[in-house]
Amino acid sequence: MIDPKSIAFDIDGVIANTMQLFIEIVRQEHGVDWVRYEDITSYSLEDCLELDPKIIKDVVQRLLEGNYKALLDPIDGAADTLGCIGNQHPILMVTARPVIGPIGQWMKALLSPFGVTAEIILTGYFEAKVDVLLERRMTHFVEDRLETCFLLDKAGIVPILFKQPWNRQPHPFIEVATWDELAELIDCK
Repeated sequence: MIDPKSIAFDIDGVIANTMQLFIEIVRQEHGVDWVRYEDITSYSLEDCLELDPKIIKDVVQRLLEGNYKALLDPIDGAADTLGCIGNQHPILMVTARPVIGPIGQWMKALLSPFGVTAEIILTGYFEAKVDVLLERRMTHFVEDRLETCFLLDKAGIVPILFKQPWNRQPHPFIEVATWDELAELIDCK
């Protein structure tokens, strides 16, 4: 069992269903209705979607700034598990986002029914997550970007890969497909 005080979490693709929001913004703002979740087979959207790079850039910018009409949904079960952890220990989230944007308020709303909060650390780039986690003495990190998992592992942090269509390459890491599976690994009672 993982000690809840020694695990931290990525946000996009782990807690927030950001790629589904990406699809909705593409549909609503650009009239493209053929993109499916399963089509996103690479973290680099330009590599897997035959969309104009300007559209991808626009949608990513809208995501970061909160300039969209669609709703950002949590990944099923995330709030309950985080609520359980937060009732015992501080919750740490480490994201490669360069600015907090609307995700800070979204997270506050997600966790407020449980009476807990989370500290969100912005790194601006994926590689910087390792330094933050080492500094905070985290032993485990839940991540959806496979390349980051390899960096974490090399630094001695146990990555837990949250299964997504964009991380389906072979790897040696613990993998979970749902928050219920993740909750079974964490000592949260």
